[in-house]
Amino acid sequence: MQRLRTLVRFGAAVALLPLMAAPPTYGWGLEGHMMINRLAIQALPADVPAFLKTPEAINEAEYLGPEPDRWRDSTEPELNAAQAPEHFMDMEWADLAGSLPRKRYDFIRGLAAAQSKHPDVPLTPEKVGLQPYVTTEVWERLKAAMRAYRTLSAEKKDTKPVEAAILFYAGWLGHYVGDGSNPHHTSIQYNGWTGPNPNGYTTEHKIHGLMESTYVKANIKIAEVSPLVSKEPKLLGDVFDDYVAYLRHSQTMVEKTYQLEKAGGFMGSGTPEARSFIDERLAAGATELRDMIYTAWVRSADPVPPYRP
Repeated sequence: MQRLRTLVRFGAAVALLPLMAAPPTYGWGLEGHMMINRLAIQALPADVPAFLKTPEAINEAEYLGPEPDRWRDSTEPELNAAQAPEHFMDMEWADLAGSLPRKRYDFIRGLAAAQSKHPDVPLTPEKVGLQPYVTTEVWERLKAAMRAYRTLSAEKKDTKPVEAAILFYAGWLGHYVGDGSNPHHTSIQYNGWTGPNPNGYTTEHKIHGLMESTYVKANIKIAEVSPLVSKEPKLLGDVFDDYVAYLRHSQTMVEKTYQLEKAGGFMGSGTPEARSFIDERLAAGATELRDMIYTAWVRSADPVPPYRP
């Protein structure tokens, strides 16, 4: 089985990559995802519910950071196939279908409509990815659970069950937000350069795992990332638009990852420049996650329109 990858910008040539030859690619590995979730919860402001700031909640969110990667085992093939595209979006290909619509199925229909104009590019959800859609959907689950928490609290009822749901959704959300801070999860250049390569970047299918897992595990310390997390929470406006902008910012750093790899930045202890780059990317993920959780809490107080059957 083969995975067709092509660099469509600037009229680039088609490149065929064997799908099964490449190792599985994850967002940040176990350590990076756990770090992002822990730092995000620790950075929440005092005006969120107190249970979210407890050591138990922080530990739970940290554990859940890698959770969607635990769903990618071959022993659960249907689950793996269904959710694998949710970890990435190749923005170069997604843009061939026009502006990103807000809803998942509108996007899928847009890809299908654009396919005839780009017959050499596999414009299917499995190949292009669904990253901003799953992230927004899980964020809305979190907001709904927080709204239920407000209702139960006002009625002086037991909130323990919904607290558990909130922690699960927040931890689950953190995985995808963490994926989005990794430039490789935003581009067709996700694990070895494809298409024209005038700068001689690596074409081996090793850079993804080397950068996000091997290097992070060996070199990155949470104490060095923590000071880079924004201190002041930001109340986001349109969450979907904000998150797409966050992905596009990550995409601007794709070539930087290849430059660092070419300079030996991710080998062994690497280089100071590579360490700073990874520290900043992990902190960006934690900052975005903290702001999304905080925004979910604030927006959960918004009135809900009456139900219309």
